[in-house]
Amino acid sequence: MQMKSLLRASALAMAMCAAASGAQASDSYPDRPLRLLVGYAPGGPVDTTARVFAKYLGDKLGQTVVVENRAGASGMIASDAAAKATPDGYLLSFAASPSLTISPLVQNSKLFDPRKDFTPIGMVVDYTNVLLIGPQIPAKSVSELIDYAKAHPDAVSFGSAGVGASNHLSAELLKLQADAPMLHVPYRGNSPAMMDVVSGKITFMFDITSTAIPFIKSGKARALAVTSRERNPELPDVPTMIEAGLKNYEVVGWYALMAPPKLPEPVRTRLANALADVSQDPAFRKAMVDGGYTVDEGDGKAVQARIEREYAMWADVIKSANIQTN
Repeated sequence: MQMKSLLRASALAMAMCAAASGAQASDSYPDRPLRLLVGYAPGGPVDTTARVFAKYLGDKLGQTVVVENRAGASGMIASDAAAKATPDGYLLSFAASPSLTISPLVQNSKLFDPRKDFTPIGMVVDYTNVLLIGPQIPAKSVSELIDYAKAHPDAVSFGSAGVGASNHLSAELLKLQADAPMLHVPYRGNSPAMMDVVSGKITFMFDITSTAIPFIKSGKARALAVTSRERNPELPDVPTMIEAGLKNYEVVGWYALMAPPKLPEPVRTRLANALADVSQDPAFRKAMVDGGYTVDEGDGKAVQARIEREYAMWADVIKSANIQTN
């Protein structure tokens, strides 16, 4: 009995020491620069947004936040590094939704499970896609486009940034819900696809609001609908896909702040509070709106819920569309 008492006392003392050590570490966190992984090349929309965000996050934390690009595998290289990093709060991921809800499915990846291999800190921004068609296409609405596709089974095609890209799957979801024949034409990026929409070589494509607006305003392309549940403030006269008649169509891309699994709660709280402060900063909000984004104040639970819902949705689309995975 005396030995058991000694063992219990020893275990209790060790636990108290560990708790004290953890508390001291969290009290001083962060005491050195942080690294923010971005899964895409410098200069693209994810990278440029991450760099703005990193500056504001660093200001709120009182430490420099250094953006580190680890491009590859449609954003999954960076996410995998974050999933396997030491959970101390000094290496984080600026994750774009496709790298967590689409790419692992399309590539049949076993690198990580986005539903359980991270500590979500919170949402950063949302972004809306726009369905664009060339000015020479007769359809003036989504319903007219669908009717045209059904009446001309070989005439309607859509472009994307490549097989499995988010705008590819957005169009596959339209095709599935409309039950209309539409041919996918993959490109090496959005720009060449957009050029062929403008010239009439393909019928339509989905593109993010920030890059679509110049083509809409110049008259080089027409916007038939946005993919968010609410109308986009930058395109107030463009209906949503739901308003256009597809009652279950909602696709909203997002960026979120993610950390490795098993992140200590005090560190998670510190990061979540700093993120909330960034989201409320008027200068940050203006920068995001100017970039075509909507600030999203969802917490870690909201991120987790979106990952699980969208992962399941895209799994169904990929299966129904018979998209070949690696």
